[in-house]
Amino acid sequence: MILDFSSQLHYFWALLPEIVVSVTALAVLLLDVFQRGSRGAPSARWVGALAVAGVIAAAIANAWLLTVEVPGQNDMIAVDGFRVATNFIILGATALGLLFSFDWLDREGLRIGEYFFLVLMACVGMMMLGGTRDLIVLFVAVELMSISVYVLTGINRRDRRSSEAALKYFLMGAFASGFLLYGIALIFGAVGSTNLSLVTSEIVRGTEAGNPLLFAGVALLLVGLGFKVSAVPFHAWTPDTYEGAPTPVTGFMAAGVKAAGFAAILRIVTIELAPAEPFWHGIVWWLAMLTMIVPNLIALAEDDVKRMLAYSSIAHAGYLLVGVSAGSSLGRSAALFYLGVYAIMTLGAFAVVYVVAGKGDSRSKLADFRGLGWRRPLLGAAFVVFLLSLAGFPPTGGFIGKLYLLSAAVEAGEVALAITLVLTSLISYYYYLRVMWKMYFEAASDDAPDLDRSGPAFRFATVVAVVALLAAGLFPGHALRTVSEAAEGLTPRSAVVAPAIGQTNAVPPPTAVVHTPADRS
Repeated sequence: MILDFSSQLHYFWALLPEIVVSVTALAVLLLDVFQRGSRGAPSARWVGALAVAGVIAAAIANAWLLTVEVPGQNDMIAVDGFRVATNFIILGATALGLLFSFDWLDREGLRIGEYFFLVLMACVGMMMLGGTRDLIVLFVAVELMSISVYVLTGINRRDRRSSEAALKYFLMGAFASGFLLYGIALIFGAVGSTNLSLVTSEIVRGTEAGNPLLFAGVALLLVGLGFKVSAVPFHAWTPDTYEGAPTPVTGFMAAGVKAAGFAAILRIVTIELAPAEPFWHGIVWWLAMLTMIVPNLIALAEDDVKRMLAYSSIAHAGYLLVGVSAGSSLGRSAALFYLGVYAIMTLGAFAVVYVVAGKGDSRSKLADFRGLGWRRPLLGAAFVVFLLSLAGFPPTGGFIGKLYLLSAAVEAGEVALAITLVLTSLISYYYYLRVMWKMYFEAASDDAPDLDRSGPAFRFATVVAVVALLAAGLFPGHALRTVSEAAEGLTPRSAVVAPAIGQTNAVPPPTAVVHTPADRS
């Protein structure tokens, strides 16, 4: 099928996965109201099952987009392999997040349709971020995702910590949205458009190469997105918010929001604004360096596993920024592969934490994990796989992902970032292995409460996550080929626009991916 965006109907086909999730969200909310009536009883279990079914239907619609052709690709929404790949990552994270949360909702007495509705609407915003080609669409997608997650963070109104985390997240999120919107305004003021194709055309023509307004706009755009992915120094909200939010919501935030934010960064920065590399490269380089170093050092002193995983999540944003800084097709494909692996291992790790933490998420200290490997052998073994993958041990997907990022950094001449990635990963071994030591080499206290038994949805999601991580580590060939094709299908805009313009003062397309330190200076 060939899409022609001169017809409004074809926008419907281009946005079919997002429309399927949106319709499912509305159906979940309305059907839940009718089945609960005025009794105020918990939602029926089929409400959550309907939400998962809608995500699966959206994945089928997303696969259908691979058969679609869009000549020119100059509209507000991209239809390409990169968008399809990021959509699969986000839909997978959403499905796992829903399955992991069923037991928690029952335990906390929060089995309500609003929870599933908010998760699905956040998913819609996340998916739009991976396919945006217009800055206004970017802002709408960010706000749709953010507002849904703000409410999810405070959904347990009986928990003071949850309300406090929601307030902190909302205030810092609004602050970040201000940066993002101001950056969009400056870019519009510099080039007269919010469409990224037109913005890039002006950059390639060279008419805006020295415009400080454009430089400031790109910088503020990166600041706003840096808040969303918890890059240092815009990370201060993350540990407190992750600690106070309900643990399944924390896992969904850490996986889904970060995946969506990086999908937007990879598309906008390394593709649409590739000709502006001199503007953004230095910013991204320093963000990557600081985001790898600072959280790994702070995590060494944490004795709360939930906060430790929060700092771990920040550090992984630094690893992903290495792929962005490389600015090459290899860097994009490495970051895309690592995004998928990161989403799975992060969701799995936080799911184990909520089982151990018990009602009210009150037991997440290191001491609470003593003897877990013997008390719940299968759960402990799954947690070991998640932690080893986060650390980057073979034969897990996390190891292959970090190796892929290292290759991209070395090929791009980013030796300092590559060395920092290795050293900070070694530092992280301490706090990951410390949890495993508690699990297997220290006995649980006599008054340790019994752990709740996991339901079938949780067990199924855990098995899927463990198998996926081990498969990505042992047999990564197919996944690597898939992300490479998705990344290579995206041509930097300078290479597309420059020949059509035919200007002698056009900025050369950034086809070379090897950069020396002298080039950077």
